[in-house]
Amino acid sequence: MVEAKETNRVGIVLVSHSKEVADSVAQLAAGLAGVPDAPVAGAGGRPDGGLGTSEELIVEAARRVDQGAGVALLVDLGSAVLTVKTLLAEGDELPEPARLVDAPLIEGAVAAVVTAAGGGDLAAVAAAAEEAYTYRKV
Repeated sequence: MVEAKETNRVGIVLVSHSKEVADSVAQLAAGLAGVPDAPVAGAGGRPDGGLGTSEELIVEAARRVDQGAGVALLVDLGSAVLTVKTLLAEGDELPEPARLVDAPLIEGAVAAVVTAAGGGDLAAVAAAAEEAYTYRKV
């Protein structure tokens, strides 16, 4: 009998200045994608519960969702981008490979989770999230 090889999925970290926003978007994305066990986590706010971003919380979330296929990081606002870019430049705290994805937080998160759940690699997950910029609402 041949054992089925387990497929590792790309992990997704949602970085927001608010813990509640990051966690809620993670829950929403997993729910809308129909993947309750999706490797997606919020990394929002400061360790003291205040607004802001935290390298410590981002690294912790990335390690939690890492399944060996890479980690996509989606962010909300400017300083979150800078925090993630700093972590990527340092190169030793985030799981490899890790990638900052230029995508809208909510729509991008849903597209990323759906693509990761379908077995997409890091490039495919990033492309799906980035494509969310083209979603028209009117």
